[in-house]
Amino acid sequence: MTGIRGRLRAMSCRMDAWQLARQSEAEQAGERPERAGPPPTGFTLLPWLLMGLGSLANIFQGDTSSPWIGGAGLLAFNSLYVFVAFRSFDKALRQSPSTRLALAVMTLLTCGLALAYGGSWLLFFPLLGLAAGAALRGRRLGRWGWSLAVLAGVVAGVKDGWDGLSIAYGTFLSTMVTAAILSLSDAVRQLRAAREELATRAVAEERLRFSRDLHDLLGHTLSVIVVKSEAARRLAHRDLDAALTQITDIESVGRQALTEVREAVTGYREGSLGTELDRARSALSAADVEPVVRRSGPPLPPQTEALLGWVVREAVTNVVRHSGASRCEIAVAGGADRVRLTVTDNGTGVAGSTQGPGTGLTGLTERLATAGGSLTAGLEPRGGFSVTAELPVRREERPVGAPA
Repeated sequence: MTGIRGRLRAMSCRMDAWQLARQSEAEQAGERPERAGPPPTGFTLLPWLLMGLGSLANIFQGDTSSPWIGGAGLLAFNSLYVFVAFRSFDKALRQSPSTRLALAVMTLLTCGLALAYGGSWLLFFPLLGLAAGAALRGRRLGRWGWSLAVLAGVVAGVKDGWDGLSIAYGTFLSTMVTAAILSLSDAVRQLRAAREELATRAVAEERLRFSRDLHDLLGHTLSVIVVKSEAARRLAHRDLDAALTQITDIESVGRQALTEVREAVTGYREGSLGTELDRARSALSAADVEPVVRRSGPPLPPQTEALLGWVVREAVTNVVRHSGASRCEIAVAGGADRVRLTVTDNGTGVAGSTQGPGTGLTGLTERLATAGGSLTAGLEPRGGFSVTAELPVRREERPVGAPA
């Protein structure tokens, strides 16, 4: 089994290498995978501060009365703008009271500078709208956007008359567009993160399916090969024909195992309960265990038969390898809505049962739970070990006119 684990690890490494190779081929073909890139920061909003260059020019050209007050106001506005801009890209920070207080101070400062100087100083209202749109994203954004636009229109109207409407429109537009773009960017990043998580989970689930199928396939197959090899060795001295029959069975089991492993890799394996019952009889007989098989009820859907075939395979493998039993009974009782499979032996019990469920039984429990069924396993009060599986029977709807 150590060699098998090594091969499985090697196959997992090959799967990872295959995924990397596929990504490389996609890039070479021009199909570059989408990458979210680094998240936006406050630097995204800093270039808009260039709108205040006109006010700065007025100060240096002497067109502004009390230039020291104007310069101090310009410095205070820019500082508050940078403060709000960098806090707006962290949800906890942009919703904090300090950010809201900074916006309120910016609003008062903008109104004061606009009423005092007018002209190019009115352009601080669209800048205020940018900061407000970045910081006030949420359900109440429309209310804040309209309120800020009305305030900008009133203040600009006092200084420039009807030309103040353009300032009101620019303020409303900068507020809403900034909030929409940043919210859309956040939504896109969240969707990409969710898609990557779903892809990672899909890969993990596929690896789990692959390892579980290989465990069930190889565990049973190798057990059968070992048992039949021992039988052939015992018969070789006294009955050469019987030994050759066992060797032929070993070859057949090996070839079938190769086919099943290939089908398990591609995910298209559909087991047959009848085939598994026949194999169980052969494996039990080769191990000197008397097989008793009983089956009743209507035919089962292929999916249900496949799941029950896995149960038979794992349970019989445990009987052959661990139980030391002389008799094993397999009973399948099907009904209209549910089917019940029981595998019982008269041995000393499965060694793994005293230490918790083994990997095979755990995998079977997961398989049946996914299909709405259940699996129980444990020692019998009168000795022996029992595995019981129950599944709902989900029959496919037949087309109109199809034979029953």
